[in-house]
Amino acid sequence: MVLVSHSRDVAAATAALARALTGTGSPAPVAAAGGLPDGSVGTSAELVRAAVANVDEGAGVVVLCDMGSAVLTVKALLADGSLGAADARIADAPFVEGAVTALVTASAGGDLAAVLAATDDARTYRKL
Repeated sequence: MVLVSHSRDVAAATAALARALTGTGSPAPVAAAGGLPDGSVGTSAELVRAAVANVDEGAGVVVLCDMGSAVLTVKALLADGSLGAADARIADAPFVEGAVTALVTASAGGDLAAVLAATDDARTYRKL
C-alpha cells in the first residue's frame, strides 16, 4: 500500500498508525509518499513512483490519496504507465480509515480485490 498525501508528516503518521493497528506479526508493506522532495507541502510523482517500487511484491499495489493533486498525480501516472507496478489501483476511501482497513486486510492475507473491497467498506463507516 502507498499513502499519498500533500504532507510528509501526515503520510508517515498514517502509515505508522496503520502498522500499529495491524497487531502482531508481519504487516504487509506500506510506504508513505508525502509532500515534495524538499519536505514542503505538495505532491511528487517521483516520491509516488519510489514508494510504489518499494512496496510492490507483484500482488498489486493499493494507493490511497488524501485529496486534489494527490489523486490527479496518481491518475496521471496510471494513465501514462509510469507508476511502475503491474497492477496498481487507487482506493476510493477516506485516507486514515482506508489506510488502516487496507493494511489490516492485506496483512491478514487478503488479495488486491479483498483489500479494495475493505477500503470500499471504510468509505461507509458511520461515526454516529
